[in-house]
Amino acid sequence: MELGSIVEFLENKSILVTGATGFLAKIFVEKILRIQPNVKKLFLLLRAADTKSATQRLHNEVLGKELFRVLRDKWGSNLNSFISEKVTPIPGDISCENLGVTNLNLREEIWREVDVVLNLAATTKFDERYDVALGINTLGASHVLNFSKKCVKLKMLLHVSTAYVSGEREGLILESPLKMGKALNGASGLDVDKEKKLVEEGLNELNELQATEETISLTMKELGMKRALMYGWPNTYVFTKAMGEMLLGQFKENLPLVILRPTIITSTYMEPFSGWIEGIRTIDSVLATYCKGKLTCFLADPECILDAIPGDMVVNCMIVAMVAHANQPCEMIYQVGSSLKNPLKLVDLHDFFFKYFHENPWINKDGKAVKVRKSILFSTTFVFHGYLAVRYMLPLKVLQFLNFLLCQILRGMCNDHNRKIKMLMCLVELYKPYLFFKGIFDDLNTDKLRLAATESSSKADLFYFDPKCIDWEDYFINIHIPGVLKYVLK
Repeated sequence: MELGSIVEFLENKSILVTGATGFLAKIFVEKILRIQPNVKKLFLLLRAADTKSATQRLHNEVLGKELFRVLRDKWGSNLNSFISEKVTPIPGDISCENLGVTNLNLREEIWREVDVVLNLAATTKFDERYDVALGINTLGASHVLNFSKKCVKLKMLLHVSTAYVSGEREGLILESPLKMGKALNGASGLDVDKEKKLVEEGLNELNELQATEETISLTMKELGMKRALMYGWPNTYVFTKAMGEMLLGQFKENLPLVILRPTIITSTYMEPFSGWIEGIRTIDSVLATYCKGKLTCFLADPECILDAIPGDMVVNCMIVAMVAHANQPCEMIYQVGSSLKNPLKLVDLHDFFFKYFHENPWINKDGKAVKVRKSILFSTTFVFHGYLAVRYMLPLKVLQFLNFLLCQILRGMCNDHNRKIKMLMCLVELYKPYLFFKGIFDDLNTDKLRLAATESSSKADLFYFDPKCIDWEDYFINIHIPGVLKYVLK
């Protein structure tokens, strides 16, 4: 692997970015415009009906964000002309053929000009509707691949997946490709076309029955979870992302392909400034509940490793991988995380939360400081449910029921007075696969990429992505938690 100057590689290049309003996409776009103003063009695909709507989304949901303040300070009144020259919003939808780009002239311009395609479009809801998740995470990946093959100057397709396509595997998880049709639990019959047909038939049947939108949504959510569990994945999100990887590997032909698998993405570590984040992301759902004093107990293994990685490190890895594998007809997989090099235990994260909010309490709507205490962490489902039964005076006979059935009964017994337990059960069910995760993500390929960047680029420090440099206590207490409070909980 040889790397020249990473910054120079980006000069005069045109890049197509899907999912342009997403968290990572914003960080990527901001970084490229900041470090390489001589980039030729950023084509940003946004889900929109027309160019006017796409332009509005670009300015409201991307460029208007606090993330771009450094760029605004740098360019001042010239920023708008710089943006109009370098950035082209594209109305489209990756769940459609040709990415939903209906303007033929624009489509042909992209095919003629683009050097790199970066696929960041995804729905990340664990329990997303199956038709939606399949359309974006699975079939969308195929549509991006087919579109990329028509780009005559293309040097690389970089697809961002998730490390958790591994399911709930234990031990060292290698940077290995997923084989088409291979289920995690050994079940036979996994076929993307079959899944697509199943969804279409299900929707047709619901429409014939004149089902309400609420019924359709619930049915599709249940179908997604059912199909995921059938083949060994814990939720619809990672199942559909896994099938997307399978399609890319099977049909890429000679296209240079890099699949990046980040772990749990957190706020920016340094660039363009520390602590920027957008939306409630995984662990922040727990944080948002805990700071308000509503999380007194939780189901989790305290010794479990929580694999977190700041968003700017993921983007830096993406950029370096682009340069390293341009024009190489191969499939490379990079797992970007911290569990091997700098593990973070759940019990430590819990301590960071307590320390921060003990010293900086949340002020509620009545203007009173909310006192927090260390939550009780239960390492088994049975003991956790027993605690809930006693604390909330639920009949102890519920302890006879196990796992899923018990969850349903506990949830069903909650009334408005006990919304706290209902919210808690939802959090537990959603995140349980990751609160007992026993896997460690190998990053041998990623480590080689880091080394290559350090040895061959004079500006390698611009593209840091080594998790060993992170002091987790300092990061969470002084960067991440304040960032979530400022940019998400406001």
